[in-house]
Amino acid sequence: MRLLYITNGINGSGGLERVLSIKASLLAEKYNYTIGILVLNDAHKNPFYDFSPAISFFSVPAQGNPLSYLKAYKKGIQKVVDTFNADIISVCDDGLKGFFLPKWIKTNAKWIYERHASIHLNTGNDWKSKLKRKGMFSQIHNFDKFVVLTASNIAEWKKENVIAIPNLLSFQSNKTNDLESKNIIVVGSHSWNKGYDLLIKAWKEIEKSYTNWSLTIYGKIDKEETFIHMAKKEKLQNMHFHPPVSNIQEKYLESAFLVLPSRSEGFGMVLIEAMECGLPCVSFDCPSGPRDIIKEGEDGFLVAPEDTEALAEKMIYLIENPEKRKEMGIKAKKNVQRFQAESIVADWHALFQDLARGN
Repeated sequence: MRLLYITNGINGSGGLERVLSIKASLLAEKYNYTIGILVLNDAHKNPFYDFSPAISFFSVPAQGNPLSYLKAYKKGIQKVVDTFNADIISVCDDGLKGFFLPKWIKTNAKWIYERHASIHLNTGNDWKSKLKRKGMFSQIHNFDKFVVLTASNIAEWKKENVIAIPNLLSFQSNKTNDLESKNIIVVGSHSWNKGYDLLIKAWKEIEKSYTNWSLTIYGKIDKEETFIHMAKKEKLQNMHFHPPVSNIQEKYLESAFLVLPSRSEGFGMVLIEAMECGLPCVSFDCPSGPRDIIKEGEDGFLVAPEDTEALAEKMIYLIENPEKRKEMGIKAKKNVQRFQAESIVADWHALFQDLARGN
């Protein structure tokens, strides 16, 4: 089986890159797939995560004004597709251009689109957002399979060729977390969608009463340092911001629980990572991932989207109830095993085999 992934880049620290590194490596090494990964503008150099040496990488130069960029994008991808001769091409690009590749590129390969974000990421009412949503929906039928991450995501797209395969656990933790730490962890890049402004609103009330607790955030920091300045303006002393770290597993093991304040999620990789380390989670019940991962009241809490008072209330509950925190952490560790990497990759292998047989 020859499988070509098309994505913008793999040198970032996000969930897409993390999952692709594990999934592609397992397919190459366990199932003997010939794997190629196509990126733009050398965005495969110095990857944040490790990829199998058996994987081949291709880079397409795409720069300049929109017309020049698009022309180079199409020409470069067609050249790689012709050279690699894939049986299946999987597009991992949440931008609009990736939706049009089956129409633009000539090949006999089967096409898959992997959607890693909720449609709610593109809910703006400006003309660009509306055009993007219209373009997305108009092209779904050109893919042999359109793969989303949760059952909730399936409902967003409402097409017959849409199926769900969840993200996989990126590591296994054999260490025990006693959850005695007085640190709360948050993981994710600095963006409006990740809801750090909402988190600051919730935390500023908590910090006043629980001065020996800290809130530590790991994620790519925006150039303007918007949320760092926001936290300084609120004079928050125990809210700390750090860039992404490769040893995030150790940071989970040093924490008492995780908070996910996102406005929308395609899945919520950080939830299953934290749960694997025995952490209960508190999250907004945002579209579309957390509700498919957290079992309410058992291994974590879901609160109404953007309800900062409810978020603070559940955070305080876990701060004040260490025994309940530990009980939920044990259940989190148990419940998250359904996302083990080998099981999820086996689902992908089965899908690829079906497509190759023409099913």
